[in-house]
Amino acid sequence: MLIPNNNKNNLRDSIIALKNEMNAVILAHYYQDSEIQDLADFIGDSLELARKAKTTTADVIVFCGVHFMAETAKILNPEKLVLIPDLEAGCSLAESAPAEEFAEFRNSHPELLSITYINCTAAVKALSDIICTSSNAEKLIRQIPDSQKILFAPDKNLGRYLSKVTGKDMVLWNGACQVHETFSKSKIIDLKLLHPTAKIIAHPECEEALLELADYIGSTSKLLEFTRTDAATEYIVVTEPGILHQMQKALPEKTFIPAPGMDESCSCNNCPHMKLNTLEKIYNCMVNKSPGIEMEEELRIKALKPLEKMLEMS
Repeated sequence: MLIPNNNKNNLRDSIIALKNEMNAVILAHYYQDSEIQDLADFIGDSLELARKAKTTTADVIVFCGVHFMAETAKILNPEKLVLIPDLEAGCSLAESAPAEEFAEFRNSHPELLSITYINCTAAVKALSDIICTSSNAEKLIRQIPDSQKILFAPDKNLGRYLSKVTGKDMVLWNGACQVHETFSKSKIIDLKLLHPTAKIIAHPECEEALLELADYIGSTSKLLEFTRTDAATEYIVVTEPGILHQMQKALPEKTFIPAPGMDESCSCNNCPHMKLNTLEKIYNCMVNKSPGIEMEEELRIKALKPLEKMLEMS
């Protein structure tokens, strides 16, 4: 079906009307474009969105994020229609842990407890013992006995950071997020020289050399929370710049500076997968009730177990 026209206000009104008609809820990650964030019923990081998906009374979930996030919503809500505006909105981190290779490694190392970052496919979740997010990973890992060896996948940077702060000796899967590996240490230092009072705040998916520069390290939602309670008035934000929209809305009197990437010729610190979603695609997916997330029930049940373990331990 054709969109009403290219006017964004008309699109917003049409989407809201469809949402009411379908008893739908629109969930959006902090890394979505600002116009999608402003449209959403709920904005959050992976943990917050998983909790919202678990408790929603809506019949339809429109998930404005990437594929693994919509998959998580479907795992938690098998009876609901879960739509994603663009089925091609993937994740470089999830792709760095192919299920076949992960299964082979797990079979070779049965002594390891697999704590797996939520940024992975449903098939990898199904092979894991506990799912975590960057918001709750430290809390979960601290609950594991020191005698239990841990496999942390797929993000090696997050795993290295968690090993350092918890003192746990962990085996790390060699995966990474393409966005959080594009930031330039030298350019951040130059930016700090231009803004000497600014605090550097960073997501733990960043490389270790960048985290060493940070005044504060935390998940997307914790970075937002920190800026709300901290006394500084300037921040250099080392994560996907979509979060700056919520920071600026909450704290218009403060200054938020996106950390630069290595390549000045591109906006490499923008997640290309997150940015595939648009208002037009949201409208069309609701009209067509497609693309939707589907999976075999056996896989869903296996993937549900470590997700429920996460929610229980959180």
